[in-house]
Amino acid sequence: MTKMSRRFLTGAVSAGLVLVLAACSGTTKNDNAGSGGQQSTAAANPNAAAATGVKMAFLPKQLNNPYSDIEVSGGKAALEELKGEYKLVGPNDASASSQVSYINTLIQQQQDVIGIAANDPNAVCPSLNQARSAGIKVVAFDSDAAKDCRDVFINQATTQGIGEALAKQAKDLSGGSGEVAVLSATPNATNQNAWIDVFKKELAKPEYASLKLDKVAYGNDDDQKSFQEAQGLLQSFPNLKVIVAPTTVGIAAAARYVSSSSYKGKVAVTGLGTPNQMRAFVKDGTVKQFALWNPADIGYLAAYAGVALKSGQITGKTGEKFKAGKLGEYTIGENGEIVLGPPTTFDANNIDKFNF
Repeated sequence: MTKMSRRFLTGAVSAGLVLVLAACSGTTKNDNAGSGGQQSTAAANPNAAAATGVKMAFLPKQLNNPYSDIEVSGGKAALEELKGEYKLVGPNDASASSQVSYINTLIQQQQDVIGIAANDPNAVCPSLNQARSAGIKVVAFDSDAAKDCRDVFINQATTQGIGEALAKQAKDLSGGSGEVAVLSATPNATNQNAWIDVFKKELAKPEYASLKLDKVAYGNDDDQKSFQEAQGLLQSFPNLKVIVAPTTVGIAAAARYVSSSSYKGKVAVTGLGTPNQMRAFVKDGTVKQFALWNPADIGYLAAYAGVALKSGQITGKTGEKFKAGKLGEYTIGENGEIVLGPPTTFDANNIDKFNF
């Protein structure tokens, strides 16, 4: 982990979470979808000077999402350091095809780099490959596009580790047995589906034999929809013990519902959330523990990777290295994946040490 990662991840980190997140694999789904983008054949020059004036547009899953807002703020800060030009565009909904028109507009505007958190790994591919054919570098962050549609992918942590951690949280909070449910974002979200796949595989292991997954519900990363889905899960499964929400919108909505219902103290809520949005629910006992990385660092790393690509310092090949400002040096892994670092577990003992 980098120095800055450690700065944000100090405090009482769960030893088990750190261990399961230490050795993991990639996340890309449907790797061959939408192939045909122009690939660079030039060799990387790690000693090349970082280009200034690089125009990088960030296209998150949706605008006005608290988590996405934190992510792109890190990208903006990095581009200020790099003397680049920051742009933010995106849809108000997180549907599969909602990002396509924005990619097409960014091509027309001749952006140098597009940073995208894909709502669907395949729906965005034709437009992303048009962008690459036009010489635009593509950095996927947070939620991957198919690997043939982008140059690199900034992953929060490894898919295997996150899925394992979610399963461990469910087991710990249920007391080792009982019914659990998942409240996800959209049905096509690359990262959500990858984490849930690992989560299901973990539950199939002998040590999780006493846990039963009732349902995977989808709140579409909409607060009210997620609130309603949480309510529906508890009404449909009266013996439910844990709701696992690997989405910041979902976990906050589920916690809000449980906190003001008769299920408080009986049904645990966990998953991935930011300390600031979850603090009140931890303080009132609704949420015992949850996990996350620092979202701003994802955007920050994406911006540095984008400028490194544009500058020729990297091309996206395995083993290439580049420096990412305050985060230190990173090495590109298989399939162009760059892993930020392991998240931390937040609980009543350490949540007040964090402010994001």
